[in-house]
Amino acid sequence: MLGPPGAGKGTQAERFAQQHGLPKISTGDMLREGIKQQLPLALLAKERMDRGELVDDETMIGIVRERLGRQDTKEGFILDGFPRTVFQGRALDGIMADRHNGALIVVDVVVPEEELVRRLAARRICSACGTNAESGDSVCRRCGGTLVHRTDDDEGVVRERFRVYTQESKPLLDYYRGRPTFCAVNGAQLPERVFQEVEAAINGAARAAARHSVGAQG
Repeated sequence: MLGPPGAGKGTQAERFAQQHGLPKISTGDMLREGIKQQLPLALLAKERMDRGELVDDETMIGIVRERLGRQDTKEGFILDGFPRTVFQGRALDGIMADRHNGALIVVDVVVPEEELVRRLAARRICSACGTNAESGDSVCRRCGGTLVHRTDDDEGVVRERFRVYTQESKPLLDYYRGRPTFCAVNGAQLPERVFQEVEAAINGAARAAARHSVGAQG
């Protein structure tokens, strides 16, 4: 799942993963866990994120490589928050080349900048588990924890994150765009409608990947 911060890709990834019995792998969740444990590398990453910067490629690649090597990913997985750069995308291709089943399907959740600023200004997360809150919630639905405003959801930081995303991550779309497994969905809709588009896009991309595989073998 690709898309700018606040596009809703985490929510869509979580729902798709639950519906299809796949693990959702979020680098953000891994970093938050490291921050709770006061790990130096995770704390350095937090400083960068609070300034609206991206965490360096090598750190993210190492985290993802280790996670995708676990047993629960053998039948598939949903990646949320990775890759963010062409360098990371190439590294992911290398990781996927070592796997013997399935194709990499890329979903870009598209949302305009002003809509992202509006959304993130109102967003709350759980201080205990890091889950994004649903609109109108007073406590976390997952663990009952206290909801707080993220330090990196300030309007100035949001716009800086969007600028960084456009500059450093958007070229990744050009890297993937020509593939039969690339698809884009309109994220500026109600979550239910976005999910329907995500399902349809992934199913279409999977069929395209199967046709491409048969053609390559022929």
